[in-house]
Amino acid sequence: MSEVLFYHLTESKLEDALPPLLDKSLERGWRVVVQTGDAERRDAIDTHLWTFREDSFLPHGTDEQAFAADQPVLVTATPDNANAANVRFIVAGAVPPPLDAYERVIFMFDGYDQAEVETAREHWKRLKGEGHQLTYWQQDTDGRWMKKA
Repeated sequence: MSEVLFYHLTESKLEDALPPLLDKSLERGWRVVVQTGDAERRDAIDTHLWTFREDSFLPHGTDEQAFAADQPVLVTATPDNANAANVRFIVAGAVPPPLDAYERVIFMFDGYDQAEVETAREHWKRLKGEGHQLTYWQQDTDGRWMKKA
């Protein structure tokens, strides 16, 4: 069964918190898919990943581009797993696909967006009821992740 983590953003925005987690995933040798709620958000994250830091490169692409299957990080607005990722990030209110294909699934949600908080709660209840082992992480005042449950 997949390891399922919920990351509650309280001190930073998704655009600030996501790239370091993607970097860590790649350092561990994982292939990653980032699923957004819609194509507009997918494209915004894609653009941000090209420009978030001047001193390094985060290899990635979108499911709309050529060679999607070859991307170590793939940003998508669909439930597909075109790059055969073993880690899936669910962001911006996306509806997750079945989780069994992944070693790890991370739900990231904005604590200042009530709709995202409610959606995360619904996912938590459903997945807990299905027997998944869940962990909940929240940012401290310095933006570091603290395990809360």
